[in-house]
Order: sequence, then C-alpha cells, then structure tokens
Amino acid sequence: MEPENYKFGGGAAETVLHPIVLFAMIIAILLVLLLPRKYVLVVFLISTFLIPGGQQFLVAGVHVFVFRVIVLTGLIRMLWVKFSSQQPVLGTPWNSVDTAFSLSVVLHALAFTLLYLAAAAAVNQFGYIWDFLGGYFLLRYAIHDETDIRRAIKCFAVLAAIMAICMIREQITGQNIFGLLGGVRLESEVREGRIRSEAVFQHSILAGTFGAVLFPLFAWLWKNGKDRILAVIGALSCMVVTVTCFSSTPVLAFVAGIFAIFFWPFRRYMRLVRWGIVCALLGLSLVMKAPVWFLIAHVGVLGGSSTYHRADLVDTFIRHVGDWWLLGTANNNSWGYFMFDTSNSYVAEGVTGGLFALIFFIATISRSFGRVGNARKAVEGGDRQAEWLLWLLGCALFANTVAFFGISYFDQMKVSWFALLAMVCAATAPYLKQTVASAEPVVDTGMVVAKARSNKLPRSSPRPNAAAVRYR
Repeated sequence: MEPENYKFGGGAAETVLHPIVLFAMIIAILLVLLLPRKYVLVVFLISTFLIPGGQQFLVAGVHVFVFRVIVLTGLIRMLWVKFSSQQPVLGTPWNSVDTAFSLSVVLHALAFTLLYLAAAAAVNQFGYIWDFLGGYFLLRYAIHDETDIRRAIKCFAVLAAIMAICMIREQITGQNIFGLLGGVRLESEVREGRIRSEAVFQHSILAGTFGAVLFPLFAWLWKNGKDRILAVIGALSCMVVTVTCFSSTPVLAFVAGIFAIFFWPFRRYMRLVRWGIVCALLGLSLVMKAPVWFLIAHVGVLGGSSTYHRADLVDTFIRHVGDWWLLGTANNNSWGYFMFDTSNSYVAEGVTGGLFALIFFIATISRSFGRVGNARKAVEGGDRQAEWLLWLLGCALFANTVAFFGISYFDQMKVSWFALLAMVCAATAPYLKQTVASAEPVVDTGMVVAKARSNKLPRSSPRPNAAAVRYR
C-alpha cells in the first residue's frame, strides 16, 4: 500500500533548520540580491547542492524549504530588473523549450489539483510550480551565453568533487556527513551488503545520477582548452559518484553519455541513426515474446537492481492508460505490487499529471534536442568549438533521457536538469537567430520587375533554410 503521506508529498511535522543552514541561507539571500548577475548562478547552485533538501520551515502547515526561499529571492531580483531597467530579464528570447516546459508544469499542477479537489493538493502544486518554474526561470535569467555556461560547468565540477569526497567517506564510515545537519538520513542505506552513498540527495540513485549526467559537460571543459585541471577533477568525481551509489541507473546514464560522445563522427547522419533505432525496436517487438519495453528488465549492471520492477511499471502504466490519461490517477498503488513507487520520470509525469503533461514533458526534451541539432548544423564546418559545445550538450541531454527511465528527479537533481535546459537555450540562441536572419529573402527594389517576370527569388537573395524556418 502507498504510505498516506506520499500522496501530497509528505514532509516533516516540524521545522528542520540547522543553525549553520540558517546562517548560510541568510548569506545566500544577501548575495543573490546584491551581487552582479553572473555570480547569482554560483550562489544558487552552491546553496542548492550543499544544503540538504529537507531543511525547511513549517509555517501554518506549509513546508517552506530553504531552496524555495532562495528561489523566491532570485525571482524578486528578476522583478526588480524587469521594472527598474530596460534590460530583458531572460538572456535569450523566449523559445519552444520555454513553452513546452512551462506547459508541462502548469498542466501537471492543474491536473493534480482537479484530480484531488483538496486544499492540500492545491498547496502541494503551488509548491511544485514554485520549485519548477521558479528554479527554471531563475537559471534562464542567470545563464545568458557561453561564458555563463562555462561558469556553471566549473561550479558543477567543484560540487561533483565535494560530493565524491563525501560519498567516499560514506563508504568508509557508513554515515552521511550531510545527515548531521538534518534533512537527509544519517545512516547510509545498505543493499546486499553494499553501502549506497547519498550525500546531500534524497536517494542514492539521484546522487549517482548527478555525477553520471555531468560527464559530457566536463568533456567540453577539457575540449575547450581552458580549465583542464578542473575538467579532469570533475570527470574523475563523476566516476566516483556514479560508482559509490551502487545503482544501475546512474551507471547506464554515464555509459549513455560516453556512448553519445563517440557518435561524433556520425553527427551528420543522426536522422538515419534515429530511424535505425525505431526500426530496430519495431523489429524486436515482432520477435520478442514480451513487449519491447521489457528490455529494461535485462539492463541491470549491479546486483540488487530492480530492473524488472521498472519494466513491469512501464507495462502496467501502458495497460492502465484509461485510468490516468486525463488527470493522472490516485489509484496506481492498486495496479500491483509496489506500483506506488513510480521510479520512472515518464511514468511519474503521466501518473501525477495526465497525458497532456506527459506530452509536454517529452516535448521539452524533443525541442531541446531539436534546437541543439539545428544550431550544430548552422555552425557546421565553421566554428568547431561551438559545434563541440552543442554536441556535448546533446550528449548530456541523452544521458538524462536514459536516466529518466530509472528515476524521477524529485530533489535537488531537478535543478541540474533546469540548468542543462538553460544552457541549451543560451548556447543555441545566437546560431538559430543568425540562421533565421539569413533565411529572410532580400528584396532589391530594382529587381521587382525581374522577380515579377520570373516569379523566383533573385540570385543574389539567400534561399530560406528549411530547418531555420521552423524556428521563426
């Protein structure tokens, strides 16, 4: 049976706020308000990933997490910028990723609230919007260009190193040092005789995934030729974090990221690769006795992995589409054994938000890949460094897409996802803008008659690029 407090997120019955965390929160609030924009990113990431997610105030039954306080501070700063200057709040124009992400969040919150029709559900989803839209757009505000992307990746390298040290200590002592502050467990989880290190995260899988999906970004830091020592530290830390959590999902995400990197020589043929994968899956579905998604049951790489549960979860989710498609469902625990444990982001999105929220969640991923692919084509043969950045951002996206099959990002890990989406928006905007501009036909008034006769574009006018026109 599903624990009752899972339904609306659970939470502590009293305030959990260590004095050190309170002091750190106050310092972070002041820095977010007073420092130049470029440093807001650093303060936000450090405070998010070094303060346990369970640190919170309990106010009139509402859980106000430290993360939410810092996000609110950032949003106040954004409003101040909006109304006190002519500068745009977002570093790059609104795009299809922003639209898809916002719709997925709003539709999820609306469906969940309508499903339960309870005050607790409305409060829960207000917090969800606060976390997701607030955190995402704060990072969109903080990450404008390649310099900001490099700063974010360097910050992640330092954080990964800290996590690696703490998780190694956890393997030695069996205690989580962040548990001394409260908000996460002190005694480490043990499965089949192995300690599953968690560090600051709410689950060992999320801790390992944090490191696993960052590896392509550190590869770019090395490829860029700057901060190579930090790139090596970050990459080694990724490996340590991925291994010490002793879970299959992070290992598979790590391998997926590396696998994607080695596809660089085939970057011009990715359409064929994608269609090849589709055809392979269709072929497997014809010869397999079980549905093709039961391949998930065979990809466990560590003992104790619950890969069959994840395959069965997807199968049960699909067979019960009538239960959840409109507003999600409150009865997934009745589908079968342990079906309340929706340890799959796609399933979790459908169960809690319905089909439309799931569609826009997938659209967020799809539009991100689309922007990366079209921007890479725009710089192909020109700026090799920019092409590598775009390719490795795509590799990080792919690593997250694989990780989503094994876990739902319900703690600080969601901020890593928001940061990647913000990097994609910042990295692709200049090239897609240039491509769209070059697609505009140039009309010379002296050639109007010739154009009317031929009904064709003048030779001197660039022809529209089909890939670019889609983004107009």
